[in-house]
Amino acid sequence: MTSTVPASLFRTDGGSALQAVFLDMDGTLVDTEGFWWDAEVEVFADLGHRLDESWRDVVVGGPMTRSAGYLIESTGADITLAELTVLLNEKFEQRIDRGVPLMPGADRLLTELARHNIPTALVSASHRQIIDRVLASLGRDRFGLTVAGDEVGRTKPHPEPYLTAARGFGADPALCAVVEDTATGVAAAEAAGCRVVAVPSVAPITPSAGRVVVRSLEEVDVPFLRTLIASPGAERNAF
Repeated sequence: MTSTVPASLFRTDGGSALQAVFLDMDGTLVDTEGFWWDAEVEVFADLGHRLDESWRDVVVGGPMTRSAGYLIESTGADITLAELTVLLNEKFEQRIDRGVPLMPGADRLLTELARHNIPTALVSASHRQIIDRVLASLGRDRFGLTVAGDEVGRTKPHPEPYLTAARGFGADPALCAVVEDTATGVAAAEAAGCRVVAVPSVAPITPSAGRVVVRSLEEVDVPFLRTLIASPGAERNAF
C-alpha cells in the first residue's frame, strides 16, 4: 500500500456521513480491460494456443493468479504461473506505455472528489508496477493512498484490499463508497461492508440492497455518493 498524505489530514466537507471513496482501476477509471485480454491472447498465441472468447468473462476483473491459472488449465499450456505472470505484465506494460484512455466521467469525478476534500483511494488487483505506470495518466496526487494486488495477502474477491484502504484512512467501511466494474470487485467491496456503485465494463452486474448499477461514471458525482451512504438500502438500476 502506498500513501501520499497522512490520514489525519483528511477532512470531508458538507457534514456528510461519507468518509472515503475507493475506486477500482482497470475498466473503472481507465479503459484497459481490453488491454489485458489482448495481452493474454498474444501471450498464448506465442505459446501455440488460441483463447476462446467466452473465457474473457471468466478472467475479467480477477487477480492475476486466478486469471492466469484458469487460462493455463484451460489451454494446457506448458508454462508455470510465475512465468506467465511475468509475460502478461510485460505485454500489458507495452500497451499502457503507449497511453491509457480514461473512462468517460473519470477525470471529472476525480476532480470533484478532490474539490470536496473526500479521501480517495485507488484499490486494484493489478500489481504495483502496473499501477505506478497508470498513475502517470490518472494523476498520482489525486489519491491519498493506493492498494495493489501484490501488496495484500488476499486480493479481490477477498475483502482485504478494501479493508486495507479503510484502515489507511481510519474510516468505517460501512461509511465508504466503492466504484467497481466487475462482479469480482463488487464481491470484495461488499464483503468489506462498503456501499457499492457498479459500472459494468464487460459482464453485466445486477443491482441489490446496498448496491446500485449505473451505465457510466458520468452518472456518479459527490451528491450521489453521499446519498448512497445516507440511504444504504436504496437500489437503482440504470439499465
